[in-house]
Amino acid sequence: MKSKSQTFLTRVVMLALAVFLVLPVSAFAQGRGRNDNWRRNDQWGRNDRWGRNDNRVSFQLRQTALNAGYNNGIEEGRKDRRRGERFEFRDEGDYQKATEDYSSRLGNRELYRNFFREGFANGYRAGYSGY
Repeated sequence: MKSKSQTFLTRVVMLALAVFLVLPVSAFAQGRGRNDNWRRNDQWGRNDRWGRNDNRVSFQLRQTALNAGYNNGIEEGRKDRRRGERFEFRDEGDYQKATEDYSSRLGNRELYRNFFREGFANGYRAGYSGY
């Protein structure tokens, strides 16, 4: 005959096991229907109205913008450090324009500019710090 504490422990373990098995299934199901509001991409892979696209093009846009921004930023940061200028990347022309290496094939221009500026700021910090 089992004691009350053994029965209680068995029930707690069984409940925990059930939660452990059911939780991933419910979390996975919550992802369904997210794309209901998306317009379908055309054959050229253009962005929908929110600037989102299929993974390949979004990744390409993001990486191109971040890389171009970082490369420009590190260059400008090094120049400002060499010249003894103050740390300020927002006044740089490349940062303000934020379209270097942009192509309409990549998709949404404003999304590209946001990623470019993020990369530029990181690169400028690294360049100004002496990297």
